[in-house]
Amino acid sequence: MKQSRFSGSLFCAAMVFLLTSCGGSSNEKTAAADSTATADSAAKAAAVVPAKSTIVTTPENLLVITHKVANFEKWLVAYEAHDSARLASGIHSYVIGRGFKDSNMVMVANKIDDVAKAKAFSKDPGLKKAMEKGGVTGAPMISFVAETWQDTATIDTKLRSRTVFMVKDWEAWQKVFQEGKQERMDNGILDRVIGHDADDNKKVMLVTAVTDTAKAFAYYKSDALKKRREASGAIGEPERFLFRIVKRY
Repeated sequence: MKQSRFSGSLFCAAMVFLLTSCGGSSNEKTAAADSTATADSAAKAAAVVPAKSTIVTTPENLLVITHKVANFEKWLVAYEAHDSARLASGIHSYVIGRGFKDSNMVMVANKIDDVAKAKAFSKDPGLKKAMEKGGVTGAPMISFVAETWQDTATIDTKLRSRTVFMVKDWEAWQKVFQEGKQERMDNGILDRVIGHDADDNKKVMLVTAVTDTAKAFAYYKSDALKKRREASGAIGEPERFLFRIVKRY
C-alpha cells in the first residue's frame, strides 16, 4: 500500500515537471518569435522611409556682388566687420568665392529678406566706404537674383561656374535646360542653382559645379551645347565666371 502511494506521488511529480518544462519552452519560442517579428517590422519601417530630398524649390532672393580686391585676407576682415550694417538691411552672408583664374576676383552671395531694402543698401555711401577700406579695386558688379531651384546636396568639389545670359522665354528655356541634365552630368557638370534677375526673368543666372575640368571646358565650346542653347532660346554668348568656394556662412 505504501509502495503504491509512493509510486503515485512519483508519477504526479513527473507529470508536473514535464508540463512545466513544456510550457517554458513554448513561452521561450513565443518570445523569440515576437522579438524577431518586432525586429523585422522595424527593419521594414526603416526601409520604406524615403531619403530627405536635397532639392529646394522655395523661391529665395540673393544679392550677388563681384569685384576685384588688392588683398583677399585684408578684404575679408573688412567685409565681416561690416556685417551688422548688412543685417540691419536684412542681408545675410551666404557664400564667398574666389576666381579660378584670378584669386583676387571675389564673388559674394548674400541672402536677402527684402529686395527694396537690399537695393537701397547697395547705393548707401557706407557700403562704398567699406569697400574702399577693404581694398576693392574698380567698380563692383551688383545683381539681384530670384533663386527658383537649388540642390543642397554636399559634394566634394568646390569649383563652380556662374553663368549669366538672356533667353527669349523663361519657361521654354527651363524645359530644354532640364532635358539636358544627363548630358551635363556626362560632361562633368552638376546643376546647383537656377534663377533669374529679380526684375527680369529673361536674364538667367545659373550656378553649376564642375567635377571634371577637362570635360566641362571642352563641353563649353562644343556643338552639342551650342545646339542646346539655340533650342532653349538663349540669346548671345553667356558671361561665365569660374570660382572656388572658400567660405560658407
